[in-house]
Amino acid sequence: MTQSAGEPHPVRPRAVDAPGNLTAHMPERVAQVFLRPLATPLPMGFLALVVATTVYSSIQLGWISPVGGLVAGRVVLVLCVPVFLISCIFGFLSRDPVAGTGMGMLALGWGSIAMATVTTHLPLPSPAESVILYALAGIMLVPVIASFGKPVAGLVMLLTATRFAVTATAGLASSYHWAAATGWADVAGWVGIALAAVGLYAALAFELEGVAHRAVLPVPRMGSARIDAAHVALDEQEPNLIREAGVRQQL
Repeated sequence: MTQSAGEPHPVRPRAVDAPGNLTAHMPERVAQVFLRPLATPLPMGFLALVVATTVYSSIQLGWISPVGGLVAGRVVLVLCVPVFLISCIFGFLSRDPVAGTGMGMLALGWGSIAMATVTTHLPLPSPAESVILYALAGIMLVPVIASFGKPVAGLVMLLTATRFAVTATAGLASSYHWAAATGWADVAGWVGIALAAVGLYAALAFELEGVAHRAVLPVPRMGSARIDAAHVALDEQEPNLIREAGVRQQL
């Protein structure tokens, strides 16, 4: 049976009001948005970061021959950078701009380092590449500042920014034959080892947290990033849903 254009729309029966039942508070003719649960991409991205920084630190500290830099560049370019990109995509899909932006910048930074190593066969960046790394170090401060809810993730990104800056300084020192060229390379290597340790801890902590749905290792969280904030009933989350990305008209 058809309905003429002038007739009012029939009133839709309302669902029974119950905790967590969004349809009980839903106005007529409103769009329904279905969100697919996604796991955090941070552990996967941090583990790829551990591989990338460790292999380059091994070269900078003289643990392996500089000739191995070509192999290191290929490993980072073929294996680590795609993982960063996947983590970046799923970071934005899970509505975590800090994870998405941070992983995207990791892909850009380590991709640049690996590409330069593969093409020049040099373990340290050239002056032009050092400028790029300085710029990336500054860019990494954006997700660092925005990660106030997850200070552990922010610490990983802050160490990454420091690692880029120190590596750039080591490249300049090597290119211009500064007196402390070897010392800067050692500092870059040890900062990379510290980054690997913190990144490994963060990856393990977030992975265990995702499996157990509670904090297993100490991972400070604040504000909406707290674990208990993720288990609020849907009817309490309803006022904020209309402001989520993909729901509002403009981002």
